[in-house]
Amino acid sequence: MAGIIIQLALTWLFAWLFEKGNLSVLGLMPSKRRLSDFFFFFLLAAGCSTSVFLMQHLIAQQSWKLNPDLSWNVVAEGFWWNLKSVLFEELIFRGILFYILLKKLGMLKAILISATAFGIYHWFSHEVLGDPMQMLITFVTTGIMGAVYAYGYAKSWSLYIPIALHMGWNAVQSVIFSNTVIGKQLLIRTAPDVEVTVSYAAYFTMLLLPMLLIWGLGFWLLKKRKQDDPPVFNNFI
Repeated sequence: MAGIIIQLALTWLFAWLFEKGNLSVLGLMPSKRRLSDFFFFFLLAAGCSTSVFLMQHLIAQQSWKLNPDLSWNVVAEGFWWNLKSVLFEELIFRGILFYILLKKLGMLKAILISATAFGIYHWFSHEVLGDPMQMLITFVTTGIMGAVYAYGYAKSWSLYIPIALHMGWNAVQSVIFSNTVIGKQLLIRTAPDVEVTVSYAAYFTMLLLPMLLIWGLGFWLLKKRKQDDPPVFNNFI
């Protein structure tokens, strides 16, 4: 949490130095439209993320059961970990530096730079550095997802959409289906192991189709969305 507070302080400092701005560059002040955006894109991302596991069930007969050690503390800690990790990444890659890139370079170049940095960052967070194939897969998948998040900020001048997309996808992966490093959460896998029970074609189909779905729907819906105006610096946030 201390890291996020430092990020917010740096955001304020850079915003002030860049154009005498403030934390409103993040678009954090709630409004009816921003809250509507948040819930809509959160559910969209969560639905696409859930389709990963639905296809694993239909194609590979994979199954899950309720975690026998489940408690409110386990779920709360899972959601809190997810929230912190999302906020940390969003403040880095769609925060003040991305705002400056948008102002200086325009939408397309800013999104490409942000998405590239996001993809490279995940070489380290996913610990795939040194494995060329995994580095390529990680760079492409997380880079394109990062472009969707960045486009969400660029269209709305707010972190509500990128945070919603990011949290919706990650919460299903980590908290609902226990598919990340935080360990057992709501549901745990019983059997079988997808990697050894289906062909490589089926395996990658189960992984890629949901990503193609969230990429395609995300870009399409954001393209149709009306462009919001840049922030006006008359409030603290």
